[in-house]
Amino acid sequence: MLLTVAGLLATAVPATAAEICLRGVNLSGAEFGTVPGRANTDYTYPAEAAIHRLAGLGMTSFRLPFRWERIQPKLGGELDAAELARLDQSIETAKAAGLVAILDLHNFGYYAGKELGSPALAASTLGDVWRRLAMHYRDRANVVFSIMNEPYDIHSAEWAKIQNVAIAAIRKAGAKQMLLVTGTAYGGAHSWTADLPVGNNGRDLLAIDDPLKRFAYDFHQYLDADYSGRQPECSAAQGALKAIDDVTAWLKTHGRQGFLGEFAASDRPECVKVFKEMTARLDSRPQQWIGWAAWGAGPWWPPDYVFNLEPTAAGERPQMKALIEQLKTKAGKNTSCGRTGRS
Repeated sequence: MLLTVAGLLATAVPATAAEICLRGVNLSGAEFGTVPGRANTDYTYPAEAAIHRLAGLGMTSFRLPFRWERIQPKLGGELDAAELARLDQSIETAKAAGLVAILDLHNFGYYAGKELGSPALAASTLGDVWRRLAMHYRDRANVVFSIMNEPYDIHSAEWAKIQNVAIAAIRKAGAKQMLLVTGTAYGGAHSWTADLPVGNNGRDLLAIDDPLKRFAYDFHQYLDADYSGRQPECSAAQGALKAIDDVTAWLKTHGRQGFLGEFAASDRPECVKVFKEMTARLDSRPQQWIGWAAWGAGPWWPPDYVFNLEPTAAGERPQMKALIEQLKTKAGKNTSCGRTGRS
C-alpha cells in the first residue's frame, strides 16, 4: 500500500513506525536580515516557483528557516498576522506541490539577544510560541515542527528540559505532527557523544519526552576542517562520514530516529563526491534516518556563495546534480522511513 504524505503525517504514530522520508533542501530567505526588517526587502519567503521546482526534482520536503522575533514580536503575545500569512502561503504552496514543510525556528537558542533558560528568557517562552504555532497548524498534515535551530551555549541537560517544555505545549495544543529536536553545540553529529564544556548530547538528550513518541533528532554536519560550514574545502570529509556512522549506531542502540537538517559541499569534485555519499548512507538506513535537508537553496544567496544550490544559466550546480542522482536510486526513492523490525 502506498504511504502518502497526508496519511503518514496526520496520524499519531510513534517515530518508530513508518514516516514519510523527508528529503530536500533548506529554502533560506525568511531568516535573513536584522529584525524586524521589511518583508521582501530585508528578508523573503520562498516563491511558489521555487517550491514547485523542488517537487519536480523528486524531493519530498524542504526546511523553512524563519525568525522567532518576527512571528512573535512580543514574548507571550499573539503571533504577527502578516508574518503568519506569509508562513501560511509557503505551507499551502508546499501542500499543492505535494511537499512537507519543515518549520525551523532559526534562532540559535536566543530571542532578541536573550538566551533561553536564563532569567531573562524562561523555557516557558519557547513553549508559548510553539503552543501558538501548534494551535494554528495542528490540522495541517504536511507540516513538521523543528523546535530550534543550532543552540550552542546552553548546557545539554538544561536544553533537554527546555525542549520538553515546548513538546508538552505542542502536544497539549492537540498537534500530532512529527517533531524535530536538536542538541546543543550546534547539534553537530561529529561531537554528539563527546563530553563538551556545554555537556554531552548523546547522554542528556535521551531525556527528551514526547507522549506521542513522534520525534527525531536534528543533526548538522559540515565537511570543512572544523566542521563549521564556513570554508569550501572538505578536509574533514572522512571524519564527517564517520560521524554519520557513529550517530547511526547511537540511534540504533537507543531505538531513536535522526534527521540531517544541514549539510553542504562546495562544487569541488572531491567535496561533491562525499556530499552524495552522505545522502546515500542516510538513505540506506531508513530505520534510523527519516531524511535530510541540504544547505542551502533560496534565491537571495549570492551567485558566488560557496554552498549555493540554486541553478545557474548553465543549469543545475554539481551539488544539486548529486542530490538528484541520489533521489533516483532505489534507496532514494523509498517513501517510508522509521519502520520497525529491520536493522
